[in-house]
Amino acid sequence: MGSIKKKQEKRRIRNRRRVNRGSMVLVSGVLLLLTVVMSVSGYNMKVKADANTATKVELEAQIEEEKKRSAEIEELGEYVGTDAYVEDVAREKLGLIYENEIIFKTK
Repeated sequence: MGSIKKKQEKRRIRNRRRVNRGSMVLVSGVLLLLTVVMSVSGYNMKVKADANTATKVELEAQIEEEKKRSAEIEELGEYVGTDAYVEDVAREKLGLIYENEIIFKTK
């Protein structure tokens, strides 16, 4: 009888090992899957971050250009209100001159 109990005990141990082995394979598979998913997600996030950085640099450059343009518009607005602007427009667009001016025309 002792040999039957030993055989049964060996079977139980083998069955536990099989169950444990299956569990270990399942857990290892899940961990591997999680590692792959996290790696892919990390890579995608890095790509998006790089794209966002490039967009940020481009937008900052556009902001600087618009600030310069705004400053030029303000200067032009100030110039339009001066007598010099009125005089320049009268000369160029209307062909007006002062009474004592002499105009030389080329042939």
